[in-house]
Amino acid sequence: MRQIMRTIAVIAPLFIIGCGSNLSEPNNETVKGGELVVNFSADAMKKILLDAGAIEANATVYGYKAFKIPYTTTNEEGDDVKASGLLVIPTGLPAVVNQIGLSMVSDDHGTIFANREAPSVIGDTNGAPDGSAIILTSIGGFATLQPDYIGFGDANDQYHPFVLKDSLANATVDFINTVKTFAMDNNITLNNQLFLTGYSEGGYAAMATLKKIEEESTGLTVTMAAPMAGPYALKLMADGVLSEPTLGVPSFMANVAYAYAKANNQELTSIINEPYASQLPTLFNGTLDRTQIDPQLTQDTTGSTGLFSQNFVGDYFTNDTNWFRVATTENSVYQWSPQIPVKLVHCKGDDVIPYKISQLTAGTMTAMGARSVEIVPVELTLYASNPSKYSADANITHGTCGSLAYTVTTGIFATVRKSTIGY
Repeated sequence: MRQIMRTIAVIAPLFIIGCGSNLSEPNNETVKGGELVVNFSADAMKKILLDAGAIEANATVYGYKAFKIPYTTTNEEGDDVKASGLLVIPTGLPAVVNQIGLSMVSDDHGTIFANREAPSVIGDTNGAPDGSAIILTSIGGFATLQPDYIGFGDANDQYHPFVLKDSLANATVDFINTVKTFAMDNNITLNNQLFLTGYSEGGYAAMATLKKIEEESTGLTVTMAAPMAGPYALKLMADGVLSEPTLGVPSFMANVAYAYAKANNQELTSIINEPYASQLPTLFNGTLDRTQIDPQLTQDTTGSTGLFSQNFVGDYFTNDTNWFRVATTENSVYQWSPQIPVKLVHCKGDDVIPYKISQLTAGTMTAMGARSVEIVPVELTLYASNPSKYSADANITHGTCGSLAYTVTTGIFATVRKSTIGY
């Protein structure tokens, strides 16, 4: 694990910068049930990473193929929705791996606002998958599955159900099952290992997905889950945000209010003040990213210049039947007992999703009978793997933590794979 983490950690900056655009054009390979959007050989991928100064010359790097795959899922209202996702598989593997088959990692992406940020859209338009697929696939050797979610990709005509557990879990489970069929139809050999992960909203989605798989008949079995920095205790997160006088990232909470009002058939003006209530449908229509949205919103939480209605916030804290209070409670995903190992990967210095949320989640799940739920602090884990590069006392913030959390998670999954199926 230490060696793979050292290698991945060097590549972590590519999580942010990607591989550029139009680096390789896919060939005319016939694909059933999807579209080949990227095709890098192992040599081409290694050259890119070497040119970026991201790896040593003796590093093992796999190529990858990225496929955009359409499928059908179900939204919060129970309606079928045409959606899409990205499957990235490694190429140039040893023969023994091809015989055993690829282990799958379902990787739910973090919070995005613009459709151009969705995994399949990045792959199709930029010629390269998201940076996390570089880490998980080209270095880790996993088949990486990235659903776009409802609201993005082929479902960009829908509102995005931001941190709403049912539709996020549906989108993930349905994509996993679609990928399994796609793999059989296109001679891609998979083994029986399925790992779940995701960062920020993706961490929440991964936890919601695990809960759905364990509690419903999905036909899936999970080997291990490693949700990263997710807002699992949504009610407590909302309590904290609405108690503060200012909003650090107003677009996040505005998006929660917008999605929850839509899903619960509530008037947006009952929770959000004007002029913002009238602006949110345009701000969240998939054309703008967070840096374009935040300046158009106030950072004041309530009051005459605030984002949220003072009357609504007052009712939220005093009325047990307040619809938003009920909805955030129902969509919290920490009060249950997973039956498989769960690693809660989180940076202790997270300034958006507090580390204590993972502490609460681990403690609650263990108290409810879970036998293998533990927190994995990113700073301490990286320090243990490479003390000359990392500090045990570092307090890494939410925005910086993402690539490093994927480093840790890929190492954990690779160790499990090695000990169970031999590569």
